[in-house]
Amino acid sequence: MAKRTKAAAITVNLLREGIIESVHHVQAVVCDSRGRVLSVAGDAEHPTFIRSALKPFQALPVTATGILERYQLSDRDLAIMCSSHAAEIIHTRQAFNILWRADIDPSALQCPIPAGKTSPLEHNCSGKHAGMLAVCKAQNWPLANYLDRHHPLQKMILSKFAEILKMPPDEFIGVHDDCGAPVYLMTISQMATLYAVLSSGASLDLERIVRAMTHHPEMIAGTGRFDTQLMQLTQGEVVSKAGAEGVQCIGKVGEGMGLTIKSNDGSKRAKFAVAIYLLQQMGWITPSVSEILTEQFLSIGTFARLEVTGELAMV
Repeated sequence: MAKRTKAAAITVNLLREGIIESVHHVQAVVCDSRGRVLSVAGDAEHPTFIRSALKPFQALPVTATGILERYQLSDRDLAIMCSSHAAEIIHTRQAFNILWRADIDPSALQCPIPAGKTSPLEHNCSGKHAGMLAVCKAQNWPLANYLDRHHPLQKMILSKFAEILKMPPDEFIGVHDDCGAPVYLMTISQMATLYAVLSSGASLDLERIVRAMTHHPEMIAGTGRFDTQLMQLTQGEVVSKAGAEGVQCIGKVGEGMGLTIKSNDGSKRAKFAVAIYLLQQMGWITPSVSEILTEQFLSIGTFARLEVTGELAMV
């Protein structure tokens, strides 16, 4: 008998003085590093774009080709390559450091200049783009079209994560993310599998990426942001990366298990609420960590709060 990959979705209610004002529906799945679905809420085969949760895997060419050693880059540089940063001074300086060490002018960055800002270094994806350019410089690949889906760098990124998922690269549908880089459609179980492998310790390249992210969580998001807070509080026990439109991916370091969450309506607050709820249920965070995160991310002002109902069903 085939294992089920569907179950009731999780519900997140916004309660205003105890009365439901808004409702979000959220899907979640836990997979192991072999791609087996362990538990699910909603549909494990729900397809969506992985968005910025792909960034640790977009950094694989950096660790795989010796770029860090060639340009004397640190784990802080690697962390900013995996980030969706808040454009704090530490973030823009770190992204610039990558370009400076690789002797690349910042004008080569093709991520947009955010509204009200003056430089593409202030875009939340500038670290990723700086890392991509550094790889291209070292490999003597053209810089001008590094975001083209058929560029050797982008082909390498696609082949790396396709290999992890044991799928032909051509089976993935690619589109442009908001920063201009290719991003791919995949099921939430595939995303969870990627994070299970990322956190398993089976690959030295991925292990270094995890170490950079968990040792320098301040680089991954920013002050008070979910990924940074979670990794600071768990001190290397989980690796976490948000994606836009309600995507959240988390791996249990050393255990080879990955969790992916997707808010059906793209809600950021709903995915964070479900992440805290499920992480405590699974024992990936302590009650004290849960309490801190709950206070920060489930309280919506003085009179409203988020309430999560539902559970992961074992398969």
